Amino acid sequence: VSHQRADWISIHGQICHLLVPVLGPQPCFHSEKDRKHGKEQLLRRQESLIAVALSTAQGFVWAGKPLEAIPAGLQALRFSSQVFGSGSMQLVPIYLLLAEASMGAGRLRQAAKYLSQAQWIVLQTPGCSAALQSKLHRGLGLFSIAEGNLDQALYHLANDVYLATAEFGLNSVEVSGGYFHMANIFFHQNKMDAANSLYTEV
Repeated sequence: VSHQRADWISIHGQICHLLVPVLGPQPCFHSEKDRKHGKEQLLRRQESLIAVALSTAQGFVWAGKPLEAIPAGLQALRFSSQVFGSGSMQLVPIYLLLAEASMGAGRLRQAAKYLSQAQWIVLQTPGCSAALQSKLHRGLGLFSIAEGNLDQALYHLANDVYLATAEFGLNSVEVSGGYFHMANIFFHQNKMDAANSLYTEV
C-alpha cells in the first residue's frame, strides 16, 4: 500500500488519464491512411507521457525529494523503452536522472546499475554527443563522491568539464557544474587555492 501511495503521489495522479488511450486496446483501422494516423497519434500520446513523467521526476530531484522522483523516472523509462528501444540514446538522460535520485535516496547499488546502463548505451553509440557524454561523466563523478572515491570523482568531473567545454564553449553555464563539484572536493581536501580558483571560475 505504501508503494502504491508513493507511486500515486509521484506520477500516477498526473498521468492516469493519459494511460487509458495508450495502454488500452487500440481501435481497428480499415485503411492504411487511418492506420498510419492511429500510429502517429499513439506515438504522440506516448511521447507526452514520457515528457510529463520526466519533468515530474526532475522537479522532485530539484526539490530534494529523491524518493518521489523514482516512480516518475521509472514510468519515463518504461515508455521510452517501448517507443525508442532498450538501447536508445533517449534512455541515457532518464538513467542518469534515476541514478541521481537513487544516490539522493542512499541507494548506491541501484544508482550504480542505472549508471552502468547509461554508460553501456553511450559506449555502444558512435558519434554520441559531447553534451551527453559530459552528463554521464558528471553522474559518474557524483557517484564516486558518494562512494568516497575522490580521485575517481575528480577524473570524471575533469572529463565532464572538458566535454562540456567542447560542446558549449569555455565560458558556458553548462561547464560551471563540473567546476563546482571539483571545487567542493578540493575544499573537502583542504586544498583551498585550487578550491577558491574553481569557485571563482564558477
